[in-house]
Amino acid sequence: MLDQIPPSDAVATRSSESQEPSLADVVVVGAGITGLTLGHRLRQQGANVLVLEASSRPGGSICSQTTQGYCWEEGPNSFTPTPALVNLMAELGLADQLVWADGKLPRCVYWDRQLLPVPLSPPAALSTPLLSVGGKLKALIGLLGFVNPPPDQEETVEQFFTRQFGAEVTQRLVSPFTSGVYAGDVAQLSARAAFARVADLEAQYGSVFAGLWQAPRPQPDPISPEVHPQPRRGQLGNLRKGLQQLPETLADHLGSQLRLGWQVQSLRAVGLTHGSDSTPVPDRPRYQLQIQTPTGIQQLQAQVVILTVPAYSAAEILTLPIPQASELLRQIPYPPVAVVALGYPETALPQPLRGFGHLIPRSEGLRTLGTIWSSCLFADRAPQGYHLLLSFIGGATDPDYVRQHQVPPLTELSAAQRAEIVHQELSQVVLTQAVQPQILGEKLWLRAIPQYTLGHRQRLHQIDQILRSWPGIRLCANYWDGVSLGDCVKRANQEAERVMADLQAATPA
Repeated sequence: MLDQIPPSDAVATRSSESQEPSLADVVVVGAGITGLTLGHRLRQQGANVLVLEASSRPGGSICSQTTQGYCWEEGPNSFTPTPALVNLMAELGLADQLVWADGKLPRCVYWDRQLLPVPLSPPAALSTPLLSVGGKLKALIGLLGFVNPPPDQEETVEQFFTRQFGAEVTQRLVSPFTSGVYAGDVAQLSARAAFARVADLEAQYGSVFAGLWQAPRPQPDPISPEVHPQPRRGQLGNLRKGLQQLPETLADHLGSQLRLGWQVQSLRAVGLTHGSDSTPVPDRPRYQLQIQTPTGIQQLQAQVVILTVPAYSAAEILTLPIPQASELLRQIPYPPVAVVALGYPETALPQPLRGFGHLIPRSEGLRTLGTIWSSCLFADRAPQGYHLLLSFIGGATDPDYVRQHQVPPLTELSAAQRAEIVHQELSQVVLTQAVQPQILGEKLWLRAIPQYTLGHRQRLHQIDQILRSWPGIRLCANYWDGVSLGDCVKRANQEAERVMADLQAATPA
């Protein structure tokens, strides 16, 4: 392993570009949940690791807010209790902070001016007014495996699910779900990338139906016994003071190995030779980073540099050393999304308001993607006698809404205007009387969630092939293979194992 990096204060005082660069085994760029987990795992295994974050706070898009007795999330709002994620929380001493939502709470879709529960069982599917008799019959035929074979070209989410289960299922169930997870457009997203598990069933077993029956069901890793009660199927989790507790606790564990306000300005290889075609040839390579810190320019050298930042930020860092990978990363779109938190008295809403929330199909003509009924999910999210409704507006379909209705783009509206749109549409969907809301907060993410559009898998494959010629440069982020918190933690755990194996293999006996 390389020499240890100096303590935080010693590093911070260095501002001259001419000084000898500090050394590390691994530099992780980005302190979102992926970068923090990765740094934590590498530190546990003895690596000399430094996690760099350009902003003044850890957590990336995880951001919890509290005011006037309300508590809400401006980014991810809950999590599915995967073993990797829950066990990390238990390991960090957060087991007693876990809270669980009732897994039986209905999820609703606003369709034909009604809030209708999503059918989650065969009897409910037969009786739901969400689908016509013809729509139910088409879905049943698809479930039994009687579908047209896949085309030669890559399918969008819309094409795949319409072929499998019919247009009604796609429009009234899949489309709003896609808006809720990706803020995405079913006409643009790749089915093989965005819904890989479902699409792979057909690819491997001939049909989704056959795959559901024949695919082996791996035994999941156990949940830590420190977590009590154990989460049940269908439940969603959070932390008592909000999800921000997780990155803050990880940051505390990293201590001086996390540097906030450190922005990578450039990256270059040192200790590399090049062949006639300019392809790097490794010769105990290291990578030198130039970083803008709160006290000036700092130089670092590392054997491994892992970029956990969004694709557009990784593209900036790789522009000079690896322009081909940079250009491919720039092709991954991130649409803007605004998160609006509104408080309402219980008397203004149906009694009792009970459910996970509602999603709105694009065909309903509303701009809001959906709303989470936060105070129904977790305790202490709103004062006694009030409800907290957390709504999302924007996404990949919003430009279509702008064109159709001749209204300003999301980014040209003020925070108050975006909140007013959400309130007016909530008045149509869930409110029973006219009332002015408490506008608790509004957060506009200019580039929110990566979109797995057509060609996404091919782009990632090309990037992977390019980086094979640059040993030590690695990408580990949510544009790769899953955007959920559980996906990020699992990916970070696996990457830490691979990096440690590489470091140990490169260390002389």
